[in-house]
Amino acid sequence: MAQTNNISEISNHKELSIQISLSGLSFCILQKSNHTISFLKHVDFKKKQNPFDVLDRLKLTFETEVSLQDTFSNISVIHVNELSAFVPQALFKKECLADYLMFNSKLLKTDFITYDTISNNESVNVYVPYVNINNYIYEKFGTFTFKHFSTVLIEQLLLIEEKSEDQKVYAHMDSGHFEIVVINKGALQFYNTFEYTTSEDFIYYLLFTTEQLNLDPESLQLVFLGNVTKNDPVHSIAYNYIRHVSFGNRFDSYTYKTAPKTNYSDFTLIKNF
Repeated sequence: MAQTNNISEISNHKELSIQISLSGLSFCILQKSNHTISFLKHVDFKKKQNPFDVLDRLKLTFETEVSLQDTFSNISVIHVNELSAFVPQALFKKECLADYLMFNSKLLKTDFITYDTISNNESVNVYVPYVNINNYIYEKFGTFTFKHFSTVLIEQLLLIEEKSEDQKVYAHMDSGHFEIVVINKGALQFYNTFEYTTSEDFIYYLLFTTEQLNLDPESLQLVFLGNVTKNDPVHSIAYNYIRHVSFGNRFDSYTYKTAPKTNYSDFTLIKNF
C-alpha cells in the first residue's frame, strides 16, 4: 500500500525503513549512492504497549535521534500484528475485507482494513495497519509506503526459495511472538503467527504445526530467522526434537556502518528496501 503527498525531489537518496509493533520499534537507513546501511536502531519496550503509547514512543525517537531528522527519498513502514489473513487472489473481493478477518481477529467498527498483493504467491494479505502511526508518518514526511510484516516475510522467503526443490520450515523469532512459514518446492504451504512466553510454548506450536502438515521431525529442515541465537532456549529445545536445525541468511550485499546482530536478524526491516 502507498500513502502519498506532494514532496520536492530529494537528492541525498537516503531511504528509511521503519518497523512498528506493540513490543518495539526498529529503524534502518540505507544510503543508496554507496549501497550502505548507515543507521540501525531498535527501541524495545519492557512490556506490550497500545497503539497510542507506541505513537508517543515513535514521536520521541524522531525528536531525539539526529539520524532520523534527515530528509529521505523513500520511506517504508512495516506493521507487525496478528490482524491479517491471506486470501487467494482469484477469490479476493475488495468489498469483503472485514469478512476475511472476522473469523480469526477481533475487529472494532472503527478499524481501517487494507491489503497487500503478493504477486509471487498469487494471494492477497488483508490486514489492519496502525492508522495513527500512518497518519503521523504522512504528516511528518509526506509520501511513504506501508506493508504488513507477513507480506515482506513471505515475499522475501519465496524469492530465496524460488528455485528450491526442498521443503523448509522457517521460524521467525521476535519478542513475545514468532511466525512459522513452510515453503515446499518454492511454493508457500503454510503461514501462521503465534504468541509465546517460554521455549516450551514455542516447541508445542512448532510440533503441532508439523504434525498437522504430516512433516517428519527426523527429515524436515528447520531454519531460524530473527531474534535468536544458538544460546537461546528455543534453539536448544528445537534441537531436542528436530534433527536438522540451522540459521537462515538475508543474502544481502550491503556495507554496514552499524552491523546487525547476525546475518539472519532484522530480516524484514532490511529486506524491505
